[in-house]
Amino acid sequence: MMAALAAAGSLLAGCGPDFPGLRLRIAAGAVGGVYHDLAGPLAEAWAGGLDIERPTVLATQGSGDNLNRVLAGTADVAFVAADLASDSAAAHPGKLAALARIHDDYLHIVVRRDSAYTSVPMLRGQQIAVGSPESGVEYIARRVLQVAGLSGAVTVRSLGLEDSLTALVEHKVDALFWSGGLPTPLITEYTHTIGLRLLDMSGLMRGMQRFSPVYGSATIPASTYDQPGPVTTLVVPNFLVVPTSMHGDVAEELTKGLYAARPELAAANRAALSIDVHPGIETAPVPLHPGALNYYRAEKL
Repeated sequence: MMAALAAAGSLLAGCGPDFPGLRLRIAAGAVGGVYHDLAGPLAEAWAGGLDIERPTVLATQGSGDNLNRVLAGTADVAFVAADLASDSAAAHPGKLAALARIHDDYLHIVVRRDSAYTSVPMLRGQQIAVGSPESGVEYIARRVLQVAGLSGAVTVRSLGLEDSLTALVEHKVDALFWSGGLPTPLITEYTHTIGLRLLDMSGLMRGMQRFSPVYGSATIPASTYDQPGPVTTLVVPNFLVVPTSMHGDVAEELTKGLYAARPELAAANRAALSIDVHPGIETAPVPLHPGALNYYRAEKL
């Protein structure tokens, strides 16, 4: 593996069309999450497509951790939520670029079905699980709490999804945040076994969109989790991010390999069904890597 970003840059810069000796590390989030589900088949596809050693898939805390690894040179490709990617690219100009916009995640604000909570502001004074440390979930959750006027007015616990659900069942937290695809299997499972309910955040969307232009609004249908009715929530895209020092030929082939691997990715996780070249080019405000841009231009986009 490349030991540092500088070493990665010199190695990648020396690669020809056959990419001799190229080794890659993919920062992929927690085991069981969408990022990690997609990273495995993507590594296989890239190994075959570029005729290289299978890239190493790194289990991480999530988007924030993934970005830090790319910036530190300990990862070469990262799955990252668009809000974190945008803010990090602005904070580190000229350091980060995108290969593609991939799938979108939907924010879930979850309470027990038998609880009295019907809106986020009603959670004042309660205990809230906001996702793993350095995760995209935690990043969004803290913004939602701020917009709802709850910063400092709730007790925050940094827990991953499974631990959050366990804590909710055991009445150790009153609500949890999760950002993921539809449906998220664990939430489906717990909805059927102990009963969960999603909170609508339509009243908070305007405030959230002031934070970042990447935030959109979407509806989670009632049928997704057997809910009393549909709920409005926040949707955030995800990007594949690389260092700008990556050689253009490598970035171009990785982008090409991503789209060629769509059937395998979709078999691993349904979220990949939305991966397509047309939305894939839409990574603003994170710039596309010049190599990725070459791929899209060849596709006449």
